[in-house]
Amino acid sequence: MKRTYELIKGEDINGVKDIESCITTPTPKKQHTQRLVSLDVFRGITVATMILVDRAGGVFPAINHSPWNGITLADFVFPFFLFIVGISLGLAYKKIPSRTTATKNAIFRAMKLFLIGLLLQGGFFHKVFDLSYGIDLTKIRLMGILQRIAIAYLFAALSEIWLKSDEDVDSASSLIMKYRFQWIVAFILSYIYLMLLYCLYVPDWEFQVQIEGSLKKFTVDCGVRGDTGPACNVVGMIDRKILGIPHLYSKPVYARTEQCSVNSPDYGSLPCDAPSWCQAPFDPEGILSSVMAIVSCFIGLHYGHVIVHFGEHNKRILHWMIPASVLVVFGFILELFGMHFNKPLYSFSYMCVTAGAAGILLVGIYLVVDVYGWRRPTMVVEWMGKHALMIFILATTNVVPVVLQGFYWKEPQNNILRLIGI
Repeated sequence: MKRTYELIKGEDINGVKDIESCITTPTPKKQHTQRLVSLDVFRGITVATMILVDRAGGVFPAINHSPWNGITLADFVFPFFLFIVGISLGLAYKKIPSRTTATKNAIFRAMKLFLIGLLLQGGFFHKVFDLSYGIDLTKIRLMGILQRIAIAYLFAALSEIWLKSDEDVDSASSLIMKYRFQWIVAFILSYIYLMLLYCLYVPDWEFQVQIEGSLKKFTVDCGVRGDTGPACNVVGMIDRKILGIPHLYSKPVYARTEQCSVNSPDYGSLPCDAPSWCQAPFDPEGILSSVMAIVSCFIGLHYGHVIVHFGEHNKRILHWMIPASVLVVFGFILELFGMHFNKPLYSFSYMCVTAGAAGILLVGIYLVVDVYGWRRPTMVVEWMGKHALMIFILATTNVVPVVLQGFYWKEPQNNILRLIGI
């Protein structure tokens, strides 16, 4: 964490040693390209939005994550991160001296990021007033935000290393042709996701919940195909089968639906007629939903390619706005035809509209910051963008409260947090 998130100076992409390179914008050796400040600003705005919705989402449910179908301000944050990761990879792997070395480094960085995610979001950092220590490995949450970023990063990085041709780029069609194999991978991943989501059979399933000191077993009746509701979707079934129910997120977002909360769209007590699945765990960063998250990263990768191959502002903006507009329109068309925006499932329509929105926002920031040079109003978010990983860790974990709780007088309850009234 000692060095800031800045351009890699004096070494090529194979010399990048820190995990920060997964989510920042390094420049290869001897490349004198001007830093794309708008990307730092974009990252900083995304981090600031994340902090806003985490802190104010409970007070203003309209900006909090949608309980199931639908899309809110909070639902744009994570796709924006993936989009930025893709752009950064397009810039970082502009020139690759050794594909084998680059592959090893990409795998190693993805593994480090995944392990950091396990540490931060697996349950090791406890709640503010929970004075226990460590995590039971039989209940550790295996997936999470950084784990999903690591998976998307690895797929996109390997594709950028191995799946691009040596053709010159002088037009939109030649850009597509140069990276055609990456587009094929993205289409295959989308096809696999859609086929599994709508064609795989979901049987009845059981889970246990500890209530008032005793374990109670519940059965969820399914026996369906193509269901995209909270109880009987394929995304949840695959996670239950592969990861195991104890390793899933124990406080799912659908607990805020009207079926599961008297305070909907906020968390609350269970209604008298609440279905059994309201108490079941569900991971919003699960295995199958991560497939579409990879596609979001691939779209960001395309935007990075535009930066690499087109230097003029008008060409960049044109090649960004066209796909962004198409994605947004297509996403809303899919929503109208019944493929709802859904972040927990990372639905195809959700991927389209969030990736398109990311492209449009990038164009706006690029115009303000890099074209017109209005950097002073964005200095704070630019700084946040350069320190994104550190801020993410401080904002999404209880690192600071846990450290403060470690200092107490005679009894663990007599700690600094209580002294200052928290």
